[in-house]
Amino acid sequence: MKKILITGATGSIGKKLVQELTARGDEVIVFTRNPENAAKKLSTKIRIVKWEYERLTDWMIELNDVDTVIHLAGANLGANRWNENFKKLAYESRIISTRNLVGAIKLVEEKPKVFITSSAVGYYGNRYDEVLNENSSSGNDFLASLCRDWEKEAEKVESFGVRRVSIRTGLVLLKEEGLIKQLLLPFKLFVGGPLAGGKQWFPWIHIDDIIGIYIHAIDNENVTGGINGASPGIVRMKEFAKAFGKTLKRPALFPIPKFAMKIVTGELADYAVMSQRTSVEKIISTGYNFKFENLEAALRNLLK
Repeated sequence: MKKILITGATGSIGKKLVQELTARGDEVIVFTRNPENAAKKLSTKIRIVKWEYERLTDWMIELNDVDTVIHLAGANLGANRWNENFKKLAYESRIISTRNLVGAIKLVEEKPKVFITSSAVGYYGNRYDEVLNENSSSGNDFLASLCRDWEKEAEKVESFGVRRVSIRTGLVLLKEEGLIKQLLLPFKLFVGGPLAGGKQWFPWIHIDDIIGIYIHAIDNENVTGGINGASPGIVRMKEFAKAFGKTLKRPALFPIPKFAMKIVTGELADYAVMSQRTSVEKIISTGYNFKFENLEAALRNLLK
């Protein structure tokens, strides 16, 4: 049994991760700005601590003698239309919270063995057909800069002997949420299709595998540094749309142009159509076995 502290536990990945960890017998502590909301959404088996990430307060005591800290917190990038104010919130909620968590870990006597943070394949920017491994350079756009700065803050924990893992998550596929939820209606109405032409590489991952990678990172000391959290069965967006339609027994004939997406989401549309051809050889080399390498199998599992 491990003692594991999680921030951002009420998000899609966080909720599933809490469920899996408590099921295997780990002791889970949740840091949250809204304890009442967390209590409604999460297991009764966990302990919930009020967390104000902007400054070091009594919450830092909870970091003493935990085995693992998993930091998922940050403003939901898909929750609002992107403008300068929202981008500032997205940036600061990740950078400041990570900086203060690392600062608190430095001060506690019994430090965690591993500090695992979320990141994103957006780290790489738009790279067309280039194969991207964890040693590839970061991009220059806002999201790439956010991910790079986020990982740099997390890296500081290594200077006082804590293993650090930053999981660069791809597009997570999960039932009735996120991308699948957004695509279901147009496909069911026979007007579904690829985004922005469909030539871009689409680094998808099944929810069970991103959770599996987090748990693998907790348990395996040879998992370190940046890790691409995507499926080895990467496809182009056009192939993804075709497989999605096939699973629903619908055509995928109506591409969704980027300008139409920008009307709804603003600048976020630019990132939704970027191409990141991610390699996952690093996580496989550490012994992780993917549950869903095949896209059609993953979609059948989620859409059945």
